[in-house]
Amino acid sequence: MRTAGSRQQDTPPGEPELSFSEPDEESFDYVIRRDGRLIGGPRMQEVYEPVPLDTFDLPFIDGAFVDALEQNLNLLELQTRIKNQQVGSLRINSEDLKRAIEILKAWQQTKPFGIQSQLEAYQIWGNDRRGNVRFTGYFTPVLEVSKKPKGRFQHPIYSRPLDWEGDLPTRAQIEGEGALKGLGLELAYASNKVEVYYMQVQGSGYVEYPDGSRELFAYNGTNRQPYRSIEKFILSREDIGPKNLSIRGIRRYLEENEHLADTVLFYNPSYTFFTRKRSTPKGAGNVPLTDNFSIAVDRRYIPLGSCLLAAFPVFDHRRQRVVGYDYRYFVAQDVGGAIKGPGHVDVYTGTGRQAARQAGRINNYGRLWLLLPKQPKAYFISSE
Repeated sequence: MRTAGSRQQDTPPGEPELSFSEPDEESFDYVIRRDGRLIGGPRMQEVYEPVPLDTFDLPFIDGAFVDALEQNLNLLELQTRIKNQQVGSLRINSEDLKRAIEILKAWQQTKPFGIQSQLEAYQIWGNDRRGNVRFTGYFTPVLEVSKKPKGRFQHPIYSRPLDWEGDLPTRAQIEGEGALKGLGLELAYASNKVEVYYMQVQGSGYVEYPDGSRELFAYNGTNRQPYRSIEKFILSREDIGPKNLSIRGIRRYLEENEHLADTVLFYNPSYTFFTRKRSTPKGAGNVPLTDNFSIAVDRRYIPLGSCLLAAFPVFDHRRQRVVGYDYRYFVAQDVGGAIKGPGHVDVYTGTGRQAARQAGRINNYGRLWLLLPKQPKAYFISSE
């Protein structure tokens, strides 16, 4: 497994010393909650606020990260024109993002001491305006399928209907009522609708045919219905009770309780369509994703092509809590239906079962900084 940075389990940059005790509401001292959230202290005034980069113990820039940077540069080159984006009081453009990439590449195979003379760090205010950003994981699944409905392979995987009039059908209408049956949209047939669901949540996946050959099924749009979390639905129902709400836990529970599968899955009306591709998994930026470096973001707050530094939560499974943070680099190369706002990003962990297990273990809070060059300047304008 690739590592994205060095372990740092003490104080995040620019912060006072941390405590693991419950907070004193009158003291404003920072404490770490079990889920990694830092609480205490004042709310941030801007979506992005500058933090001195020399307060960080920056990770080593290795070859894997350089590969991710090259793809980030390709992503920006694919854009047809230079884009300017205003996020809060911070103005960002494609040239800023390209220059940040080139600066980081120049420090490859080194620990970048002194890079603060070339780069600035801007902390995003997260989901609570106190800098707390939720990190989750996603992956590319491998799903056994058949080209025709045969034996246990009875659940169709559909391409997007191009000439549909009116609102596209919901998941319940597609899977429960056969709204798309017989239209020639079937790409393949799976043995388990829960596996299809999670491939849709991930946005793409490899399918494997009985002869061992594989094909990439890439994202091809949705039915434009709202995304609803089945995890929240399960928590709201006393009669549905898997103890483990990870992908693996829910999958196992629904396999053991097949009569509940439609009830749970149909709660989410959103449905993802696929298309066949002869390539590696790509994100919304149309470049291949790099394991453990590529992240999905809400591009209204974090532009695609951005380079970021994270205080990534370190979870101790024995103590069942976040015990500190790894400083890690990330590149914004994808988006996701469930990734909304400035307080949630999704880390891409790779392909297959090991990647799925790794993704399932990521679900805690850390902090995130956008890296931009000092020249050409990235600057603030007054929000008053």
